[in-house]
Amino acid sequence: MKISVLSDLHFGHGYNSELENDSFDNGEEAVEKSLDSDLIILAGDVFDIRAPKTPTWGRALKILSKPLLKDNPGIKLVETDKQLKEISQRTLNHIPLIAIHGNHERLTKGEVNTVEALENAGLVIYLHLNKITFEKDGKKVAIHAMSSVPDRYAKEVMDKWDPKPVQGCVNILVIHQGIDPYVFSPIESPTLSVSNLPRGFDIIINGHLHGNTLEKIDDTILMMPGSTVVTQMEKSEAGNDKVIGQITIDNTVNAQLVPLQTARKFYYEDIELDNTNIREQVERKINQILYSTDHQKKPLIKLKIRGKNMNVIDSDLRVIEKKYFDRAILILVKDIESDELSQKTEFLRNLRQQKISVEDMGLTILKSNLDSLDYDSNFDYDTMFKLLSDDQVENAFNILTGDQTTLSKW
Repeated sequence: MKISVLSDLHFGHGYNSELENDSFDNGEEAVEKSLDSDLIILAGDVFDIRAPKTPTWGRALKILSKPLLKDNPGIKLVETDKQLKEISQRTLNHIPLIAIHGNHERLTKGEVNTVEALENAGLVIYLHLNKITFEKDGKKVAIHAMSSVPDRYAKEVMDKWDPKPVQGCVNILVIHQGIDPYVFSPIESPTLSVSNLPRGFDIIINGHLHGNTLEKIDDTILMMPGSTVVTQMEKSEAGNDKVIGQITIDNTVNAQLVPLQTARKFYYEDIELDNTNIREQVERKINQILYSTDHQKKPLIKLKIRGKNMNVIDSDLRVIEKKYFDRAILILVKDIESDELSQKTEFLRNLRQQKISVEDMGLTILKSNLDSLDYDSNFDYDTMFKLLSDDQVENAFNILTGDQTTLSKW
């Protein structure tokens, strides 16, 4: 039995930009590479936004309907705890697509998300807190799936669902979540981690991560195919091929990542510049990337330009972008540090280390800023802070400028 795993297709990403075809080109290759499989798993974020535009729907449906043009490869449904729709027989008669929704498709309870809509059209079987079992040539596979939930609830939802491996089957768990230490967000820390994932599964597949990884944790294969298209433009997405996952179930269970050939190459570089020949230094780095290998498509190059007390003029960067327009898609980001910024950063760092209250921190910052302005008034800092805290901004400004010398208006 052969199973293909596709994740984070993000159909519609880069709409109305030079990158708008990438999600469809890569998604089409990913599906084409899966048409010799018995089963296809879509691990979330099929679409890039919750309400895709009509052109996005049109192109996505054309790609996702390709498995319906193939006869069933001999795999049959054994059982499921999901109430299948009548139209689901359509995908069961061909190459079944099993799909979960990702965080980009998550909607309020009771609303129909895009993956549910695909199920209503007979293109996929949508799972959330469900299990479905297939068999081919005496080999059985049970797919347990939890669609994306907010990370802060993921452990709670998983524990309540409490999936258990099925005896006599190869058991696959499919999720789309942050998992510590692989996916971490400072906004919402993951509650799932490698140490508290359900035990006893042969393979755990996770979407959401846009880089890819394949490794063994105890007796479980952890597969994160990553996105098929560059979306976040962060360092974690650079340097890795865009891939799909492939699982082969015979006498043993094997997994591999298969590169996509049409995917646009993405490079991310931090450049530390001095204050001389800035434009020449940037162009040298771009040329090193361009001539390092052949590119079927214009590469996407993001350069983070670092330096201290430098005068990097935006017009110079636009000249560089125009010069390389026909050879690369450039994203040039300035991260220039000044002495003033360094002092303010160090000041805030010291405040954090002192672990003072938010109110005291605000008062300290106000005092520092007023001192830097040589502020001199009969009113003390506490009074000024109270004015600002009570949303008396105009009165505070009038006092600072000398237009008001009493508290009568407060």
